[in-house]
Amino acid sequence: MRGQRMARSLKRIALIVSIGTLASKSAGLIRQLVIAAAFGIGAAYDAYNYAYVLPGFLLILLGGINGPFHTAMVSALSRRSTEDKAHVIAVINTLVSILLCIVTLILIIYADSLISLVGPGLSPEVHRIATVQLQVMAPIALLAGLIGLGFGYLNASDEFFVPAISPLISSLSIIVGVGVFWIKVGPDIESIDLALQGGIVLAGATLVGALLQWLIQLPSLIRKGLSKFQLSWDWRDPGVKEVLSVMGPATLSSGMLQINVFTDLFFASGIVGAAAGLGYANLIVQTPLGLISSALLVPLLPTFARLTNPQDRQELIDRIRQGLMLSTTCMIPLGALFATIGGPIVHLIYQRGAFDSEASVLVTGLLLAYGIGMPWYLGRDLLVRVFYALGDGITPMRFSTAGIVLNVVFDWFLVGGPTPWGPQLPFNFGAAGLVLATVAINMLTCICLLMKLHIKLKGIPLKQWATDAGKLLLSGIIAGLVALSLGKFVAWPIGTLGLVVEVSLCSLTAIGFFAVISNSLGISEVHEIWLICRKQLTHD
Repeated sequence: MRGQRMARSLKRIALIVSIGTLASKSAGLIRQLVIAAAFGIGAAYDAYNYAYVLPGFLLILLGGINGPFHTAMVSALSRRSTEDKAHVIAVINTLVSILLCIVTLILIIYADSLISLVGPGLSPEVHRIATVQLQVMAPIALLAGLIGLGFGYLNASDEFFVPAISPLISSLSIIVGVGVFWIKVGPDIESIDLALQGGIVLAGATLVGALLQWLIQLPSLIRKGLSKFQLSWDWRDPGVKEVLSVMGPATLSSGMLQINVFTDLFFASGIVGAAAGLGYANLIVQTPLGLISSALLVPLLPTFARLTNPQDRQELIDRIRQGLMLSTTCMIPLGALFATIGGPIVHLIYQRGAFDSEASVLVTGLLLAYGIGMPWYLGRDLLVRVFYALGDGITPMRFSTAGIVLNVVFDWFLVGGPTPWGPQLPFNFGAAGLVLATVAINMLTCICLLMKLHIKLKGIPLKQWATDAGKLLLSGIIAGLVALSLGKFVAWPIGTLGLVVEVSLCSLTAIGFFAVISNSLGISEVHEIWLICRKQLTHD
């Protein structure tokens, strides 16, 4: 009975989160279309990727759903009363606000030096634009912490829609700001002065979007009695200590993971347009990845936290398997499509205005590399959350530390060409090498976390899980070959409508092959999805 109630609750939460996240991701895609049409891979957007790396790092690290602030709050507050939650929130808000105000000032004062550190190979023009953009976006550091804490408070109080929908507001801010600028000056932003103006508009719209993300939380927080606008210094409170015990290692772990982004940009600074290309390819990947991640991880995280008692061990293992199999089932066909029909996908989404065929070639190559590693992205995130729910933030932090060192080595080994400091590199994958390095790190991290979890939970059926994952991979390879064959050997109509038809039919056919093959191979989670879909179709 308890399991049935929990399953119904998970489905309800997943539906709420999926709807909100779908709206946010759709707006994010439109935002990127506007940016691509206005700036392409030119100086304004290339600079923005370097300027945004620090504010964006903090926004993802601290302010994102499933980030350490969110995770710590959900893990520590889910079992507490509203009064206890409000007190803990006031103390944590005080500490975080003070620290992040200091960080904001550092970003403003040392913007020039920080851009030199992140992008040593940038041209003087791009460096100048990036410096100004960083100064404009510096207050995002403070807003990021407040946003992340708010997400955690609301999720711990079973409020899921507002956190899922809030990124929509941020995207709308950028769409309006960049859209108005583009209409005013036209698509030809070649001069450095116009690039600087466009860069400032883009940075300012990003800041406004972050501010609105925080403001939209306040009505719900006030309604639930979780918002106390006061300073509180009760650091010895047990709830505060519990939050900090998870938040500290989780922040360090996630922060170390984000250091890989800095490393990638360091190597990318010597490749013209690479940072912009990474941004565009990452958006295509993150749209479905973020939707699936939110639908799976947001409802599962409180569940993991409530199944930490020894008597619940088997149910916890079952939930971990469920999360891993469902995420792998979603990620493998997506990765197959990105790797095989990436060209038409990029052309359909981006190629207009300032985004030309040269930019399409660059982003297509990056999308192929992302496709190879899709299953590992979500698997790593899910396993990390399991450790956080078990009160162990140290293990993910250790693996993240090792990942930083390996990422530097893999970047150096795979990028190719001269580095910013001179020596020739062994291979020549270019910007795609940066993605392949990240894929390798995620794969190794997943394997290590699973082995550690096997020891921690005193045995999980790794052999069976690996066998089922192998069956899913085989299904994905066949589906990818189907999509590739259709794309290569069918004479598709020319133009936008032809691209829509090509991408849609190739995707649907490949996903259909994947569903039929994986279901026939006897994977229980796939069979459950199959039965639900058939029931819905029959009912309709």
